[in-house]
Formats: sequence, structure tokens, C-alpha cells
Amino acid sequence: MKTTGLLFSIALLFISCKVKHETNEIKQTEAHGHSHYSSLSHVPAHKLIFPSKTPDRIILNLTEDPRHSVAINWRTDQDIDTAYVEMAEETHGPDFLLNNNVTRVSAKTEFLDLENVRDKEPLVQAAYHSVTVTDLKPGATYVYRVGDGQTNDDTWSEWFQIKMPSKNKNDAFSFIYFGDAQNDVKSMWSRVIRKSYKMLPEVDFMLHAGDLINHSESDREWGEWFYAGSFIHATVPSIMTPGNHEYDKMKDRTKLSSLWRPQFNLPQNGPTEAVMETCYSLDYQNLKLISLDSQSLGNDDTPRDAQVKWLDSVLQSNDKKWVAITMHHPVFSTAKGRDNTKLREAIKPLIDKYKVDLVLQGHDHTYARGYDTNETTGKTIVEDAGAIYAVSVSGPKMYESQDKNWMVKRGEFTQLFQIITIDNDTLKYNAYTTMGSLYDSFQLIKENGRKTLINNSDLNEFTRFKKDFIKE
Repeated sequence: MKTTGLLFSIALLFISCKVKHETNEIKQTEAHGHSHYSSLSHVPAHKLIFPSKTPDRIILNLTEDPRHSVAINWRTDQDIDTAYVEMAEETHGPDFLLNNNVTRVSAKTEFLDLENVRDKEPLVQAAYHSVTVTDLKPGATYVYRVGDGQTNDDTWSEWFQIKMPSKNKNDAFSFIYFGDAQNDVKSMWSRVIRKSYKMLPEVDFMLHAGDLINHSESDREWGEWFYAGSFIHATVPSIMTPGNHEYDKMKDRTKLSSLWRPQFNLPQNGPTEAVMETCYSLDYQNLKLISLDSQSLGNDDTPRDAQVKWLDSVLQSNDKKWVAITMHHPVFSTAKGRDNTKLREAIKPLIDKYKVDLVLQGHDHTYARGYDTNETTGKTIVEDAGAIYAVSVSGPKMYESQDKNWMVKRGEFTQLFQIITIDNDTLKYNAYTTMGSLYDSFQLIKENGRKTLINNSDLNEFTRFKKDFIKE
């Protein structure tokens, strides 16, 4: 009987402790508004989906004034309700930490609870932190880190470096343009962004022409996108324009991803609140760069009219030598059944009127580059050229295309990235495959208001089409 009583007492003690422990966990969860996700450690994409106290998904975005400021965003769990950026000018060693050289800037924090029902993903409760650091010196290089302000380095990121644009707006700079990443981002897009960075480690910024992921509300897919870019996102500023897949399919593609604005920090100078941080403009050295929200533009007449009127005013007041527009849907499509007539009718008159130089697009999952007339097809040198239109794809999802009059170069079943360099009067455009092979190339030379286009005719024999790989 004594043995039985002892065992009974031990069992009661064990149950009491377990209940107390579980009660404390529940209270802690309720107090902080998040889960520690210990019960979900079996989820295969656990590390991609769930946040912790240590910052992840760190990304730089360009601001309206990239020479003097930079936008920084990152994510933690909801235990972190106060966060900071620390920044200093770089030094040859750790001496930037001495003599109060480090400036600390408080972040804006917002909490987001998101459960992706469409893909049966678990509830994710995260804190998103954003800072715009101002009063930076053109041409200077800075180091920065993000964290919760504690002395424990475990809750801070590593120190990253970022170089500001040159003091001289006519100095050369380069950016990388990506079409849709969208599918299999961790497994197959990662090598594209990493190859591009390996080829141009001194790149000044990166541009994403929409459909960064496939399902707008998928925390796993967004986790893959950040994973693929890794530290590149934290050291090279990006801008992005939304595609149709950044809009929720469950809401008829009329609702922007719940994660777009919390995890990015893009210029807020667009025409309406509805397209804030999706339709915007900025000046980078002697380039005017404009993002149009082509999905919103195509949804109904009101956002289309607002964006068109806004675009007219931005182009009319432009004082930069070069002008590039990025949007997801192409003005000129690469295949039947994908023609965007309303988009073309709305904005092409302005592209022509204000002599826009480049239009960088995605959506069609093929490659094509050219201009809107066939009068100059086949020529190596084109005098007084108009706008150059490019459609590209960086992810593995591929469609077929058709040869059309506006195309100078096209291709299929090829993951590509484009390096664009502007050096005063000259713009150089090179499209590369994932192997680093040059697939397309041209130069624009702008003098006295006239543009001369020089096509790289040596690449005419290098083509890739579905029929070359998949036999019917």
C-alpha cells in the first residue's frame, strides 16, 4: 500500500507540474501574442516560415533619394516589439565601434498574423520592422546591423556593408533586372540571383519585374525568396513592382499580398493610397526609374486613370537624362492570347511622347527584346531609336513564344538576368543565362536628344527554344 501511495503521489506531482508548465506556456503566448512554434517543428519548411528573436528576411530598398538615404526592413517574432538599426561609416577594422561612431535609429514595428489557408500553411505571427536612414553621404560606405537593442549579439544581425551612390550623378552605375522568379524559388531561382551577384558583385541595385513568388499569401514561398537572395538582399538595395501573383487569387487578384508592404519599404509617392509602394518613382543618378502597378492598372478604369495621369506628370517634370519604366505585364506580349491591349493603349502614347528609353517587364515566361516597329528589324545600327521593350524570366517556369515584328531577339526555356550599365551618355544592356553566357546585348547612345541603338549582331546565332529540348 505504501508503494502504491508513493507512486500515486509521484503521478499527481508530475501531472501538477505538467499542467503548471503548460499553463505558463499559454500565459506567455497570450502575453506576447505569438506562438513559439515548438509544436510545429515537424513542418518541413519550419526555418523558412517561422520567425524568431533573431532578425531574418533583412532587405534594403531604394528610397526616393538614394544618394542620401536607404530603407531597411527585417522580421522577428512578436516578442520583439522594439527594434533598431545601428549604422556607422566603414573602417578597416572594428574601430568603427569606438568613440560613439555608431548611430542608433529606432524602427517602426507592425505585427502581422497570417494564415495561408489556400496552401494549408500554419498561422504565422511575426513582427516586421522598418527604418529609413537619412542624411547619409553620397559615395560613402556604411556598415549596419539590425536588432532589439540588447547587449546579447544573438538577437542582432551580423554587420552588413552598403555603398552609397556617387557624388557625381554622371558616374557609371549598374543594376540587375530580373523577370519572374515565381516557382521553385529556393531550388532553382537561387542560382540565378547568386550567379548575377558573382558576375557583378559591385552592383548598385536590383530590379524585380513582378511575380517574385507564386502564391501571394504563402509565407513559405516568401521565405524561399529571401533564402535564395540571402545576404545579397541585405547588401544590395532592391526595388520591385508587383505582378498578378502578388495579388491574392482568392480575392480575384484585387487584393495585394498582405506581406508586400510589411516586408518591403518602397517609395510612397504614387498617385493613390491603393497603389502606395507599388506605383512610384525615384531618381538614381541620371536615371528616372518608374514602377507601374500593371495588375491594379488592369483591374478597372479608376486606378488606370489615376496611374496614367500620374505617369504623365512624372514624365513631364523629369529632368534626368535616362528614363526606365518597370511593370509586370508587357506592353507588347510574346505570344497569342496574352496581349495587354488596355495597358498598351493607356501608357504607350506617354512612352512615345516623352521618349522613354527602357521598358522592363515580365509575365510571359519567355525572353524577347525589341521595339514597336519592324522598319528597322535586322539592322545593327538604328538612328534615333525609340523605346526599347524587354520581357524576361529568371525562374524555371517556361512558356512558348511567337516570332513577332517588334522582336529583335527572343528565346525560350532559358533562365536569364540582365545587367544594365549607364555611364553618362551610354546605356549598355546585356542578358545572361544561368551559365553566365551572353544571350542578348545592345547599346544606346544618347546625344543631343537623339538615341542611337547598336545591336550586338554577333549573338544572332545563339538562340534557345522549347523545340530544341523537348521533342513532340
